Amino acid sequence: MSTPEAAATTDGAPNDAPNDAPDDAPNDAAVLFDVPPLPEQERMVEAILFASAEPLTLAQLSERLPHGSDPKTALELLRRRYEGRGVRVVRIGPGWGLRTAPDLGFLMRREAKETRRLSRAAIETLAIIAYHQPVTRTEIEEIRGVSLSRGTVDMLLELEWIKLGRRRETPGRPVTFVTTAQFLDHFGLESARDLPGLKELRATGLLESIPPAGDENDTLPNPDGDIDDMFADQPD
Repeated sequence: MSTPEAAATTDGAPNDAPNDAPDDAPNDAAVLFDVPPLPEQERMVEAILFASAEPLTLAQLSERLPHGSDPKTALELLRRRYEGRGVRVVRIGPGWGLRTAPDLGFLMRREAKETRRLSRAAIETLAIIAYHQPVTRTEIEEIRGVSLSRGTVDMLLELEWIKLGRRRETPGRPVTFVTTAQFLDHFGLESARDLPGLKELRATGLLESIPPAGDENDTLPNPDGDIDDMFADQPD
């Protein structure tokens, strides 16, 4: 049993225990969360974009980079580094990705010829949606002059080049169609404002070997005139 004097001595004794964390010891938490230098962040962004099959937004890049990184600055540094190269950092809708330089597209001609070609009806429908979005099924039929087959819409939906938009605040509340980020990515567009004209489309081969007219759902009353007008250069 301890005496009052002993207890007092114990309570009042100075703390001579050694300090386990000296003042000059490194802060493990700070070291763990050190922000990488910008050149390293640039390398990380390059690796992420290279491995991604789809464009990535700044928010998505920020989620993958270490805490405190600056994806916007790192992305701009990477974009400048790729200027004039065979691969470029380009903006695709709200996201960014690595894509072949436009002037080297001819090297991909073989791959382009192996891709699935759209029917005339699908090309016309896609053009109407791209240039008039958001647009309803009835409006598409009015512009084309013929009824729209369900198979044409299903094909474009399957390719993920179009999607359902908002319903119109009109009687019946018809659904609208709009293009997607995949559509912009496939055609190398930043936004719908960059849609090509007729000459560019013919140069890429998109309008070559159009299948002959089929049933009434896949033809136009005046195909030569209407499709030219549809792909004509749009005013700013």
